[in-house]
Order: sequence, then C-alpha cells, then structure tokens
Amino acid sequence: MDIKKLTDKIYYLPHNPEFDRPLLGYIKGSKYNMMIDAGTSDKHVEEFNNGLLKNNLKNPDFVAITHWHWDHTFGMHAVNGVTIAHEKTNEKLHELKNQEWSEQAMKERVEQGKEIEFKNEEFRNEYKDLNEIKIITADIIVDKELVFNLGDVTAHIFHVEAPHSDDSMLIYVPEEKILFIGDSTSEDFYNNHYLDKDKLNSLIKTLESINFTHCLLGHTDPLKKSDILGYLNTLL
Repeated sequence: MDIKKLTDKIYYLPHNPEFDRPLLGYIKGSKYNMMIDAGTSDKHVEEFNNGLLKNNLKNPDFVAITHWHWDHTFGMHAVNGVTIAHEKTNEKLHELKNQEWSEQAMKERVEQGKEIEFKNEEFRNEYKDLNEIKIITADIIVDKELVFNLGDVTAHIFHVEAPHSDDSMLIYVPEEKILFIGDSTSEDFYNNHYLDKDKLNSLIKTLESINFTHCLLGHTDPLKKSDILGYLNTLL
C-alpha cells in the first residue's frame, strides 16, 4: 500500500482493514513534518516510512496521537519524532505499559471483561507473539490544545468531547482546510459499543464550527465535510 497525496501539504497511508490498521497521516511543513497516529506496530510504521521514502518525504519530526487505542499507539516505540498525546491518553498508555502481555494474561483480561474479544482476535493479525508488544508513553502531553508551526502550515491539536473515547483529539491544518479526526465519531467499543448521543451532538457542533473541506478518519477513506456531517446527523 502506497502513500497518497491529498493536498500539497497533506499525505496519508490508507487504512488496511485486513490487519485493522488505521490511516496514518502526514503534514508536510517547510521546517518540520508531523505524522498523525503511530499505528499498530513497528511493521506498520515501517510501511509508512517506506512510503515516505518512495515519495521523497522526510521522516516526521513530531507524531500526534488521536486517542489511546492499540491500533493508533502500539507503533509509538518505532516512530521517528517527538510524540504528542492528551494527558488521558498518556495515563492509559502508562496503565497498558504495566500490564503483562502474554497469552494467559490476555485470556484472563478478556474473561474479566477488561479487554474485548474482537480486539484480542485483531491482535493476532498483527502480533503472532504477544511478547513482541512494546508500549511507551508520549513525550509531550496536551491538556486542552497546542499549536505547532511547521513552517508554512500549522497543526492545531485540541481535545474534544466525542463518543468513541474520552481522550479524543483532532488535528486541524487551517492553511489546507484539512481535519484529522481519528475514530472520534465511532461508538465506544469498550462500553458495549455504546453511542453517547450527547457526546456525538457535541462533536457534530465542533465539526460544524471548523472551516475544513475534507476530514481524515481512522478506518475509512477521506470524506468531505458535508458527507461526514450528513452521516453523523443520521445517528442522532
């Protein structure tokens, strides 16, 4: 799978449903570059880096994480650049880092309801040996928002209320009118797939207030603003 160009400054590695690998984004600045999400593993990161090399793009200086779920964070140890995450993301990563990653430990967490079975199954597509899992915490912690000047473009990283996860962050590039939203629009997989409509409505209002033409989600192709808002409003 190859890196795709959305605008002169925005690129992405498409999501891969076979391995539950999410889309990985890239913002090209004149001084610095930023990767969006760290992927599932070192193999996922390697695929991303190979795509950058093929397209004459430099390794990222920064890596912004949209939320704590494994498919967006378990590649953090392998990325180039300084990692950035919300404080709640870092708290969860610290908790995961201290867990035992073995067949028996995973089985026990599923039985206790601390892990969901279908996520356990997805691990097997990426990790034949769970001992290969390496989890690290982020270098920079975000409370509400941070703005990075990458040269001729800026990356606005900010926390939002969203149904998918309490630590959801969006990354907005105003010069390109592009918004990275991760999995923020989805239901909460760790709460019986519950879709909190109050949180969804809050997210919709946030999206409506932002001047973007396209958004990049974790597990689908980029969507126009009208398309994502039209779909989300059908869920209310």
